[in-house]
Amino acid sequence: MTGSPNPIGTIMDSPNTILVYTDYKSPYAFLAKDLIYELEDQLDVNLEWLPYTLDIPSYLGSARLDECGEVIESSRNAHQWRRVRYSYMDCRRQARKRGLVVLGTRKIWDSSLAAIGMLWAKRQGKRQFRAYHDRVFERFWRRELDIEDAEAIASVLSETHADRTGFRSYLAGAGRIEHDTVRESAEAAGVFGVPSFIVEGELFWGREHLVSVREHIESDESFVIQERRPDSGGAAADVDDRKPCSL
Repeated sequence: MTGSPNPIGTIMDSPNTILVYTDYKSPYAFLAKDLIYELEDQLDVNLEWLPYTLDIPSYLGSARLDECGEVIESSRNAHQWRRVRYSYMDCRRQARKRGLVVLGTRKIWDSSLAAIGMLWAKRQGKRQFRAYHDRVFERFWRRELDIEDAEAIASVLSETHADRTGFRSYLAGAGRIEHDTVRESAEAAGVFGVPSFIVEGELFWGREHLVSVREHIESDESFVIQERRPDSGGAAADVDDRKPCSL
């Protein structure tokens, strides 16, 4: 579990592989998650989920609210506040259509511990990964999970029946190195927000581009496509994505 990070170039060389960049503190990434699962379930492709931990203050400023929702700290200008408020309104509107809960955050979270937990869960297998991925996203956006608490992240791994042996040392050592290396490699490839996808070296940003990702796969002779029978359940309506948002 403490091996060296898998270079992005090596992953991209794997057949039928799509790189998917995500961040637990992005509501847009949360809303895209199940739609991305559908792509893997319906087509014979491999998804390589990778963390891209957003630096939100660098483009949206920062803020902190008290328990009553009053602003107690802020470095945002009026334009940034309008963007943030609209983004949450839009995300909640789309979440309601699918029975999901998106509660605005009271601060800008450091999601790197949860991202390192994701890297660990991936190595346990697809079932454990999806169970971890679902729980972290859903609970965080209900304000039921502290993603900056290492023990809380470890507890979620336990719920998924993932082997936690060595996780704490991985979290502080090799996992942190892997997380940072993945982020640096993502930015070198042009990634700036989530969800983002790289297909055969081509970058797509936002869940509205999942249609383009599918079209790219189906038209690319390097992909060997065997369409699978879709799982039951409806897909969410397409919506326009904006810059990744969080408080």
